[in-house]
Amino acid sequence: MNRRVFLAAAVSALNAGSRPRLKIGVTDWNLEMTGRIEALGRAKRLGFDGVQISLGRKVVDGQLPLDNPKLIAQYRDESRRLGIPIDGTCLDRLHDDCLKDSGAAPKWIADAIRITAAVGVRVLLLPMFFRCDPAPNDFDYVGSVLRELAPDAEKAGVVLGLEDQLSAEENVRIMDLARSHAVQVYYDVGNSTRWNHDVLREIPWLGRDRICQFHLKDNPHYLGEGTIDFAKVLAAIQGIGFGGYANLETDAPSKSVDADMRRNLAFIRGLLGREA
Repeated sequence: MNRRVFLAAAVSALNAGSRPRLKIGVTDWNLEMTGRIEALGRAKRLGFDGVQISLGRKVVDGQLPLDNPKLIAQYRDESRRLGIPIDGTCLDRLHDDCLKDSGAAPKWIADAIRITAAVGVRVLLLPMFFRCDPAPNDFDYVGSVLRELAPDAEKAGVVLGLEDQLSAEENVRIMDLARSHAVQVYYDVGNSTRWNHDVLREIPWLGRDRICQFHLKDNPHYLGEGTIDFAKVLAAIQGIGFGGYANLETDAPSKSVDADMRRNLAFIRGLLGREA
């Protein structure tokens, strides 16, 4: 090995060693345990690094289901006891009360910021799909609502993650209107592929500072058996220096959630191991 080759290899090894470690979590709804504290134990048993939990979709007595101090304390205690972090929350209610046109949405987001902070979590997913997906003429309104809510999110240490059918550029337009580092993109690899966005271009273009978290899926397929090249996706994620959570939001083709989650997790971990 000549000196030039040796130095290149040394730099490559140093860079690989200094890369943040990507953590692989799972959503409680894909564990088929939406809003159930038992999801933490199941995720731990399956070998995940964290769990993204739903705040609940059905309003109970005018409140989100998780808007209960006793239940929040139970989640925190169980997370601590098991040694598995709650890595994010999801405001499912926005599937019914769309941010772009529902007067109730700002209240739910404000409540969700408070609940997310109380659980001890940084990332709050705001879903906006299908009839709730913002069109360009909705961007000003959506951005203004987020701009009003952003100071509370900043104070609470919570990031509002936008997950929708939009391109990276369209999401950044909304982020610019919100005028806050507390509004970022929750990047779903499967959804972006479904709506014909160029994942391998968008991830580097957005960069680490504009992406708060990832969803990994290629439903209805097992990871690695659909159309998405996850080796390239993971390389893109690691290439921007992202060291947060990528949560599996994968279906269970065999109808065995445990078996299929183990299979998909092993696939991702195998790719990460080969890249390390």
